[in-house]
Amino acid sequence: MSEAPKPGTTKRPLKLHLGGWEVKEGWTIVNVEDRPGVDVRGDCQDLSMFADGSASEVYASHVYEHLGYVTELPKALNEAARVLMKGGVLRVAVPDLEVLCNLFLQTAHDPDAQFHVQRMIMGGQSEPHDFHKTGFSFNMLRGMLQHFGFRDVRRVAGFGLFKDTSELRFGDVPISLNVQCIKA
Repeated sequence: MSEAPKPGTTKRPLKLHLGGWEVKEGWTIVNVEDRPGVDVRGDCQDLSMFADGSASEVYASHVYEHLGYVTELPKALNEAARVLMKGGVLRVAVPDLEVLCNLFLQTAHDPDAQFHVQRMIMGGQSEPHDFHKTGFSFNMLRGMLQHFGFRDVRRVAGFGLFKDTSELRFGDVPISLNVQCIKA
């Protein structure tokens, strides 16, 4: 695991992949867990190792639902806004609570399928970081992002950047709420 680039030492703006593990040229992976490919071990609520306005892009796929909505999530969104330069792009993927609630009701006849949907709502709970504390609809997420100074908040089908949970489907139904926005 390498150290975070020191402020002012990088020629190009950073592209931060929060919670990631897939190595991709040009992206700095920040993850709370020490995994292969992680560049910086850290929490998305504290990106103090990166200077204000030092990133052109921040990508967080299925990260923010693991944070409590009272203090943890606001800290993380504030940090993403802080490190992004004006006009920088934030891409967020979270479980789509509206879609998952509908799937939960539709699978009532199949306890195994319903349990699987419940795990997507509540987290797999297979390790300490795999618990979900917040659920999102598009309207809720858009409001939060606008509160932290993001504009042009729009839902997108996918990002095409990483092979991760943002592409997850239950049968033929995409379960991820994928949103892209710009720092004002």
